[in-house]
Amino acid sequence: MWGTVATIIVVALSACSSQVRATSPKEVRRLAGSAQAAQARQKTESRLRDVVHAYADRTPLKLGMLVLRDNCIGGRAKQWIDSNGADTYKIRCSIQVTAYYGADPKKIVSVLDGVLAAGDKSGSAIPFTHQANGQFVNYYRHTDGHAEVPQLSLPSHTLSWDPVRDDRPSLTITEPDQCVGSDPPVRRCVREREMQSVTAIRKRYGMVFKLELTAPDYYTVSKSGQVHTG
Repeated sequence: MWGTVATIIVVALSACSSQVRATSPKEVRRLAGSAQAAQARQKTESRLRDVVHAYADRTPLKLGMLVLRDNCIGGRAKQWIDSNGADTYKIRCSIQVTAYYGADPKKIVSVLDGVLAAGDKSGSAIPFTHQANGQFVNYYRHTDGHAEVPQLSLPSHTLSWDPVRDDRPSLTITEPDQCVGSDPPVRRCVREREMQSVTAIRKRYGMVFKLELTAPDYYTVSKSGQVHTG
């Protein structure tokens, strides 16, 4: 009897300890490499890539480069004061995709019109439409005194571009950070397409558009062991 009680106490203490301590690098790697994580990762990446290709296939934009960053981070030890939530999970994984396209600045009206027209279609992966965002096309169609705002934005989905009328360098699309320290399945960075720089895209087409996509965490395991996949 006492042996059974002792076993129960040990198991309870172990469970309590796992909910208090930070996730070890070994555990992070094990969870990130699990079948559930791999399946969720593939599903999320495929969905984001579909959006990237929707712009390339259905608008005047020409895809020049894609950068994908996939990161899994371990949870922190229990924060008894001012917890920011990082102590509630064992692991959380997310993917961010940034795609760079080329376009002719002399055709900015038709380019943006084409983007919105693609978004107008039912079931489109492009969320911007003439009804909601038509003023952006009108801005370039007419000359007025308003400041140029070269960006369409929704939560987790932003399309920005080199300014056509405003020559402030701060608004120009810049080069992405280099991929360093890739270590799958915990950390992965992929840079694709033959045009490996923003400068090369701008030289070929005249201007650069940047699409930034961020998916909700695709794989999360709470300290209590609950698994959520996006």
